[in-house]
Amino acid sequence: MPQKSLTDTAPESAAAGTTPSAASSKRWWILAVVALAQLMVVLDATIVNIALPSAQADLHFSDGNRQWIVTAYALAFASLLLLGGRIADLFGRKPAFLVGIVGFAAASALGGAANGFEMLVVARALQGVFGALLAPAALSLLNTTFTDARERARAFSVYGAIAGAGGAVGLLLGGILTDALDWRWTLYVNVVIAVAAFAGGWLLLSNRRDATTAKLDVPGTILVAGGLFSVVYGFSNAETHDWDSPLTWGFLIAGGVLLAAFAWWQTRAAHPLLPLRILLDRNRGASFLAVLISGAGMFGVFLFLTYYLQLHLGFSPTKTGVAFLPMVGALMVTAQLGTTVLLPRLGPKTVIPLGFAIATAGMAWLTGIGVGSSYASAVLPQLVVIGVGLGLVMPPAMQLATGGVAAEDAGVASATVNAMQQVGGSVGTALLNTLAASAATDYLSGRNPSSKLVQAQATIESYTTAFWWSAGFFAAGALITLVLHRRGVPRQDAEAAPVVHM
Repeated sequence: MPQKSLTDTAPESAAAGTTPSAASSKRWWILAVVALAQLMVVLDATIVNIALPSAQADLHFSDGNRQWIVTAYALAFASLLLLGGRIADLFGRKPAFLVGIVGFAAASALGGAANGFEMLVVARALQGVFGALLAPAALSLLNTTFTDARERARAFSVYGAIAGAGGAVGLLLGGILTDALDWRWTLYVNVVIAVAAFAGGWLLLSNRRDATTAKLDVPGTILVAGGLFSVVYGFSNAETHDWDSPLTWGFLIAGGVLLAAFAWWQTRAAHPLLPLRILLDRNRGASFLAVLISGAGMFGVFLFLTYYLQLHLGFSPTKTGVAFLPMVGALMVTAQLGTTVLLPRLGPKTVIPLGFAIATAGMAWLTGIGVGSSYASAVLPQLVVIGVGLGLVMPPAMQLATGGVAAEDAGVASATVNAMQQVGGSVGTALLNTLAASAATDYLSGRNPSSKLVQAQATIESYTTAFWWSAGFFAAGALITLVLHRRGVPRQDAEAAPVVHM
């Protein structure tokens, strides 16, 4: 029985005459291809980070310039995501997917061959550009391939697990490649992944343009790209400048104004870039916020715990990556449980707040680390708890955020999910870095800063402060999703989803 939204409105794309047999026979292979592409995009958020010291020593750029290796990717990716999603809707998901893969691989090869700082920054920005085309196309392909409710839940559990755990996998792979080969292989590895993903996409995917009557919203594209760029740049700039710097608050204010203008324009545009019908469903809107908040809080785990493991416990880059694997395993197990068992029976109003509450407890427990703590007692069990919690949040939220939309809006809905995760990560990184630095400074006040013990304890203070704030993010997520999500089981989980063409 076709349904119309997450609750009671049917996708306009559930047209008569659709035939699922062609796609259904190869849907699990399509999932593998989409998962490979998503892994490539998510890996790049962290895989280069662990290789930055080696790249800096090789290319001789300053500490001040180092952040741009990360920021260039985030700026291009976040600001162009909605445009990339709409391009997939307008011109077809298969060409968008394939062009995104080829472009991302070429940019990665350029970065791996970089002979200077400028070349590496340009390559990272180009990765962001093509990632903004690839990521929404991949997610919308998944959304339109799996039309059976139970199979769709399993597919999204895999996709959500990759999105949630990809950062940790990136740390592991980045450490292995840097230790065993060279920092350049943290970029070259994308070419290897891209070859397999491109071959699978070329052979398995068929093309369909669902938004055949729509046109590109040029004013909306300019407004949202400028707004997202300004917000991400403003928060990224806060890492190296004070919050009272014009380059910080000026860009944040400009970003807010541009995004407000974008929202106003979407109510009047004949062919809006982000149709407001996508945002107005309560379950979908709450799920977008869940992805945003989880993205912000996760950086408290990846960023500061990486520093703690390497600088205080003496872990190598490879061992640091291995240390995150229990969290990845826990996340993947609960991703399956959350999307295929709990969500269809209990509904999002129970499952997603519960996941946030568990993640809150894990982050609060992690604040017990100290200078002499051990991984087995002070880190490992906490990581498992956090993984369990996030596994109940991210895959179900991604499934709900993209479910029930009309096929012609699948790309832009998928892009919005990716934008929320990227903006959340950028905001979280800037806020947590600033708060951690302030905590270390406050601890050193009135103490002997030349004492190694005092310095070590000040660093621990900065980490635990970041963990407490991450716990606060997750607690806020629990409250927000508890209030906003509707009671009961969404009809897309209770009944078969409508059949749509690939």
